[in-house]
Amino acid sequence: MWAEIIQRFADSPAQSRVVKFLLENGFGVNEQAKVHCNGVEIPATHIAKVIGTDRRVIDMTGQRIVSDASLKEIFLNMRATPDLSQVANALKLTVITIIPRNATEKGIVGAAVQVLHRYSLGIRQIFVTDPYFSEHPRLVIIIDEPLPPGVIEELRMQPQIRQIIL
Repeated sequence: MWAEIIQRFADSPAQSRVVKFLLENGFGVNEQAKVHCNGVEIPATHIAKVIGTDRRVIDMTGQRIVSDASLKEIFLNMRATPDLSQVANALKLTVITIIPRNATEKGIVGAAVQVLHRYSLGIRQIFVTDPYFSEHPRLVIIIDEPLPPGVIEELRMQPQIRQIIL
């Protein structure tokens, strides 16, 4: 699905970068073709500076999105969620980052969750970086408590998991 969206902008590498940036960050586009994050408008000049392009490219990309019914539906409804991994220490949460052997393989999340379930660990947040957007896809699981002995070893034994970072 994401690859199809990116492909629609293959004729414009600059607009393709904008769309990829919007998708990576969960940014949407409103009816006026302005970029927003959960309803808060983000100036095109700010986005342009971050991705190294001109603000007009941001504006043109927004216009192109709202002129396409299927893209418009996606981007009007796009929402960002907080990433608790960056504040885990302050919240006394435990972050487990799993690097898969093959991020396109099915069952990575299920295998990890089954291990945590066996130890009766509650999951506060879980997210996966999409292999279409990230050069280094990963699964991040945030739990409310310290890890009991044996969890990491059992996770490492899962065939889908290449590496674990705490």
